[in-house]
Amino acid sequence: MFTGIVEELGEVAAIEEQDDAIRLTVRGPLVVSDASHGDSIAVNGCCLTVTEHDAQTFTVDVMRESLDKTSLGALAVGDPVNLERAMPADGRFGGHIVQGHVDGTGTIASRTASENWEVVEIGFPAELGRYLVPKGSITVDGTSLTVVDVGDETFTVSLIPTTLAATTLGTKQPGDAVNLEVDVLAKYVEKMVRR
Repeated sequence: MFTGIVEELGEVAAIEEQDDAIRLTVRGPLVVSDASHGDSIAVNGCCLTVTEHDAQTFTVDVMRESLDKTSLGALAVGDPVNLERAMPADGRFGGHIVQGHVDGTGTIASRTASENWEVVEIGFPAELGRYLVPKGSITVDGTSLTVVDVGDETFTVSLIPTTLAATTLGTKQPGDAVNLEVDVLAKYVEKMVRR
């Protein structure tokens, strides 16, 4: 489990194409400082398993399912990525419950800068709309954010300077894809109500 509090802005160091997967190597000295084989690290919000690591980088296998359902397949060497280690049981819970199971990809629709923050509008797949509510939680590329407003096809979030500087959301432009994970609690409530 994760919290959506990005720990480090990493960088894609290598991509090895395979028949139905890729081996992704990411530079992230902070997140590998205590990494072990089999640990989970969220890369742009996708929970991935460490298969190899050294003092600077870690390698993960990304299967076809993940490539099809996330934006990881569009990564190139040198791209920045948001990184977060799994939350320890005795850790601080700073964001919200994030599983690292991406529900779909959205697209940056627009950015509106203000003096001290920026409003980002994001298009979302229609099937996720029922889980989005103003002041609810959403994970965008692994970053825990609060939904400001929800329309029929887009929602908005406000990004503070720290989020703009410390995550990929500071440089994403209109047309760029982002990974979306809706609040898992909303999915459980929906299932219980339907019964």
